[in-house]
Amino acid sequence: MIGYVTLGTNDLARAADFYDKLLAELGGKRFMEMETFIAWAGPSGKGGLGLTQPFDGQPACVGNGVMVALECESTDQVDSVYNKAIELGASCEGPAGPRGDSFYAGYFRDPDGNKLNAYVMTGPM
Repeated sequence: MIGYVTLGTNDLARAADFYDKLLAELGGKRFMEMETFIAWAGPSGKGGLGLTQPFDGQPACVGNGVMVALECESTDQVDSVYNKAIELGASCEGPAGPRGDSFYAGYFRDPDGNKLNAYVMTGPM
């Protein structure tokens, strides 16, 4: 349903390094790059995440209540993505683990403060 999500950054080089390494855990690779914007796509070439310096020239800021969810294939992959994020300097917003009967996720904030999670459905919705 969602084609891609774009997050703001105030340090494109630092953020690009973080997302290059983090999204590699999911098979993601850069597919578009400009002076103020970089985008990654998953292995299928569908979906994606963009990173940009704001067009209006104002500082990027975090959206209160906004979160990007990264779909994983297994609980092991959730753990791997979450642990990689923390290793790369993300802050914990809730360690990887079960949330209810059919959802497994780990929550974190990237170096710019954007909230993300890595998740997998472990049972019927």
